[in-house]
Amino acid sequence: QLHMCCDGCAEEVENILKKIDGLTNIQVTKKTRTATFSASDGAVAQKAIDALAVDGFYGQVNDKSIAFKADSGVKKGKVTALTVTGFHNTCPGCVKSFRVALKKVDGVTGDDCKSGVTTCTVKGNFDAEALVDALNKEGFHVKVKQ
Repeated sequence: QLHMCCDGCAEEVENILKKIDGLTNIQVTKKTRTATFSASDGAVAQKAIDALAVDGFYGQVNDKSIAFKADSGVKKGKVTALTVTGFHNTCPGCVKSFRVALKKVDGVTGDDCKSGVTTCTVKGNFDAEALVDALNKEGFHVKVKQ
């Protein structure tokens, strides 16, 4: 599932995919938070997944030869603050979904996430990898700011 809290998010996913040569049958469904498409080959499918990640989206892929890259840069261990960047965040619904993910991580006490801003610092005493994993599961692709 990709992050799609509103029609704007779904439209953005669709627009990203429409720019990829070799994709057909593009279907984006906000209700199920899914995007499906046919690709002329595996390289084109991977290019589509990579384009979604660049725009801050993350999701599950049904083809095991294609994947969202684990390129967050997160390091193992507990932290008291972690700044993540590059995630899709265009409206208050995005912020709400971001915070839904944070609530799933033990030890998170707060954040400075604001609508329209794609960098946020999360505070508390929590496992950094667990935070990135929770954000990925909620549909956000993030990079850890070093």
